[in-house]
Amino acid sequence: QVQLVESGGGLVQPGGSLALSCAASGNIFSIKTVAWYRQAPGKERELVARIISGGDTDYADSVKGRFTISRDNDQVTVYLTMRGLKPEDTAAYYCHAVGFTTNLRPFDQWGQGTQVTVSS
Repeated sequence: QVQLVESGGGLVQPGGSLALSCAASGNIFSIKTVAWYRQAPGKERELVARIISGGDTDYADSVKGRFTISRDNDQVTVYLTMRGLKPEDTAAYYCHAVGFTTNLRPFDQWGQGTQVTVSS
């Protein structure tokens, strides 16, 4: 079983910064992709940023130049550094990972989410 635990959400003023982390644990053999999604009230969940096993990244147009996704060398902790936050970044942020367990079965796991609120 694989678990993802997010942390780092909170309240920040417009223009401020915040860093989220996603720690994966369990019987993980390999992680193919880790992504951050967000969902604002009344809106669909949207992809924010993604990092694949080779290290390539991609971002939603709305966050390019402001958000950075990165990971530890162990590749089981992924970060989302957010700068220049705007009120429209307010949402619940979710970590999502796909990969293989130690018994070589694929996993597709979501974290529980962490709230980010950008407000003065």
